[in-house]
Amino acid sequence: MRYRVLGGTGIEVSVHCLGTMMFGYVGNPDHDDCARIVHAALDRGINFVDTADMYSAGESEQIVGKALRGRRDDVVLATKVHFQMGEGRNRSGNSRRWITRAVEDSLRRLQTDWIDLYQVHRPDHTTDIEETLGVLGDLVRQGKIRAFGCSTFPAEEIVEAHHVAERRALGRFRTEQPPYSILARGIESSVLPVCQRYGMGVMVWSPLASGFLSGRYRKGQPVDLSSGRAALNPARFDPAIPANAVKLDAAEQLAELAAGLGRTLPELAVAFTVAHPAVTSVIIGPRTMEQLDGLLAGASLTLDDATLDRIDEIVPPGTNLYQPDGAWRPPALSDSAWRRRPLADRSAG
Repeated sequence: MRYRVLGGTGIEVSVHCLGTMMFGYVGNPDHDDCARIVHAALDRGINFVDTADMYSAGESEQIVGKALRGRRDDVVLATKVHFQMGEGRNRSGNSRRWITRAVEDSLRRLQTDWIDLYQVHRPDHTTDIEETLGVLGDLVRQGKIRAFGCSTFPAEEIVEAHHVAERRALGRFRTEQPPYSILARGIESSVLPVCQRYGMGVMVWSPLASGFLSGRYRKGQPVDLSSGRAALNPARFDPAIPANAVKLDAAEQLAELAAGLGRTLPELAVAFTVAHPAVTSVIIGPRTMEQLDGLLAGASLTLDDATLDRIDEIVPPGTNLYQPDGAWRPPALSDSAWRRRPLADRSAG
């Protein structure tokens, strides 16, 4: 396993990061089995573990905390804050009030005195970015976190955060965690160049494109829409939908490319993300030990220029063949009120 420095933090992290979104009732509810996956990953050179308070409503953090007993000092531990936790108001978002509470809850569940990387899981337009950067800087000074970053922020919001940090003499985001795969290359246009410009570490998620690059879904083969990830969003996987047919066609060509290298499609998919100069680490999120073994099998795969050129032919740089599950949508797109003047003010005369 190779290691890279996470942005300008001086912290060395493994190029594969163990993601734990599938730990807990959402994926694997067996705590002992999840702990074995964590230990196997650490034994094979991974020193970077990523979780979030909202994964299985805190259960993932609890599992990680138990699994890291006796090994905490050797692990770079990352978690996230933003999404609703429990019922009631003011239990989500990026406000000082909530982050101050949420970090204590995460520390307790993780059974640790500090978090190496604390990330803002999504933007929050109800909270000034100055407010968020201010409380995160305070947590660094208090020793509760070592560094902080953002996750799934658009390029313009990353730039704004750095501008505010410089203007107000505040700590700045040191990392970004965006979705990135061969089928979702949109961040190559602006997010990744911006991260390079500001010297940010980048840890990418969903390298298997929500399962489309897992080898499970193949062109011309029936898709079970009643189980697994497909059951949660059948429209995303229904091969009868033209947009899905395009993804399946690309995945088929990529599978042929991988086979020509004597590798699996998932190995090719993960190796592709590692090859980008802006990417520090790629998050692999196994649910089972078998999945972990399969993903780590491709750790030594180096893609040559000819292979990367062929990938560019199949999916051109900067192209999104799909919108990754959980990707942030700006209010200007998700809320029509941002795009429409009041009815009485819509005409020119």
